[in-house]
Amino acid sequence: MSGYVVGLTGGIGSGKSTVAELFVGAGAALVDTDAIAHELTAPAGAAMPMLLAAFGPQIADERGALDRAAMRRAVFADPASRKKLENILHPLIRQISSERCRNATAPYVILAVPLLVESGGYRERCQRIVTVDCPESLQIERVVARNGMTADEVKAIMAAQASRSERLAIADDVVHNDAGLPHLHEQVAKLHSRYLRLSSEIPNANC
Repeated sequence: MSGYVVGLTGGIGSGKSTVAELFVGAGAALVDTDAIAHELTAPAGAAMPMLLAAFGPQIADERGALDRAAMRRAVFADPASRKKLENILHPLIRQISSERCRNATAPYVILAVPLLVESGGYRERCQRIVTVDCPESLQIERVVARNGMTADEVKAIMAAQASRSERLAIADDVVHNDAGLPHLHEQVAKLHSRYLRLSSEIPNANC
C-alpha cells in the first residue's frame, strides 16, 4: 500500500506518457487518469449511461463507446456542456484513481493527471508535483506529426488548457523534454532516487 504520491502533468505533446513509462521502468506504480477516463467511456463503460442521458446518442460510436471527436465538438465552445461532462467524469475518475493509489504496492505512485492545474483537488492528494515541460512550438510539432491534426487545431486545444507558466508555477520538480531520450532518462533517474528517499521518510497515507 503506497502512501507517497507524485502528481505528473504537462501540456498536450509534452511527453507525459514517455516520462510516466520511464518512472514505471524505474520501479514506480502508475495511476493514469486519462487511461481511467478511456475505461469509463469504453463500450459498456460505467460513465456511458450518464453521458448518453446528458448528451444524446450522437456522442457514441457504433461500438457504444464515446466518440471523442463528437464529444469534443459538443463541449469545446460551450462552457456549460464542458462543465456537465466534467461533473460526470471527474468524480468517477477521482474515486477510481484514489482506490488504485491506495492499493499500489510500489514505493511511490505516479498519478498522471494531464489537466491537473485545471481539475483542482489533486494538489492536496500529492506529496509532490512534477511537470513535463518543453517549448510550445515543439508541442505543436509533435502533436501534428503524431495525430495528424493541424497546427491551428493544436493551438486551440492548448489555449483551452492551463498555460505553460501555470503548470510550471505549481511544479515542485520539472522534467525538460526538449533534448532527447537520454536526457529524459537522466532526469527521471535523479527524481526516482529523490522520491524513493522522500517516500521512505513519511508514514503511509491515503491518496
